[in-house]
Amino acid sequence: MEQLHDIVGIKKNPSRKRLGRGSSAGGGNTSGRGNKGQKSRTGGQIPAYFEGGQTPLIRRLAKRRGFRSHRRFKILRINLKDLAKYAKDGQIIVRQLIAEGQITPGTKVKILGEGGITAPYTVQVHFVSGSARAKIEEQGGSVEIIQ
Repeated sequence: MEQLHDIVGIKKNPSRKRLGRGSSAGGGNTSGRGNKGQKSRTGGQIPAYFEGGQTPLIRRLAKRRGFRSHRRFKILRINLKDLAKYAKDGQIIVRQLIAEGQITPGTKVKILGEGGITAPYTVQVHFVSGSARAKIEEQGGSVEIIQ
């Protein structure tokens, strides 16, 4: 049975193993790095993007070529057959679409002529095709182009 005066404390922070200080110190020779090779050398870390000599992914992907305008904008294209989804009280106004969160600010809206309509619509958009304008005005609606 152990006596109170025989109990020794637990060493909380054991000192680190000092590598490269000779065989008798326990970390000599290869200093725990194994034998030979890039990873055994000083400064011989292999970067995360290295793929074993295979052409790296960043070089396999195509470069983005050509001119890209910094003033490019998105266009929401709405066909006449889908006009009812965006219309509120027979009106399609870009400010309302932005306020309702259906489009983001800076998005331009274009009405295309695919399909038909049965009710008159008041449309205030950035662009409208000729056939769409004709069909809207034929039903008694109005088209206004905004800048």
